[in-house]
Amino acid sequence: MLSMSKTPYTGNAVAQIAFVVKDIEEARHRWAAQLGCEAPQPIQTAPGLENGQVYRGQPNNATCKLAFFDAPNIQIELIEPDGQPSAWQEVLDKNGEGLHHVAWWVENVDAAVAAIPGGEVVMRARMGGGGEFCYVETPNGMVELLCKENPA
Repeated sequence: MLSMSKTPYTGNAVAQIAFVVKDIEEARHRWAAQLGCEAPQPIQTAPGLENGQVYRGQPNNATCKLAFFDAPNIQIELIEPDGQPSAWQEVLDKNGEGLHHVAWWVENVDAAVAAIPGGEVVMRARMGGGGEFCYVETPNGMVELLCKENPA
């Protein structure tokens, strides 16, 4: 068992693992076949500016299509970016299809960001159903911080 010092993740299970894909339709069916379940319906996000989205310090209007597989102990998210500059498109362009981020729920996004050594906020916005998400680039890859409360 790992012994972890106090971090934004201490005591929190991984909430989600997300993969960036070129074609959500193809990817959701491929993942469903692998997982032995039905393919979830994709969701189109609202334009980023409607949710206060900021990418690398600038207002950002990028969107994406999402598909979620809810496993008993973790959620798998598929992300198809729209081609506009965004954290999603950046990873797809740099690495191709594959891992985008690992996500944790946190109580306070700002405090969690401050506690991540070498972390840099890449993209942040309010979520459609309430709360916010924040992608943080770390020396070990992209982390998503999820918070159920909307930012002030």
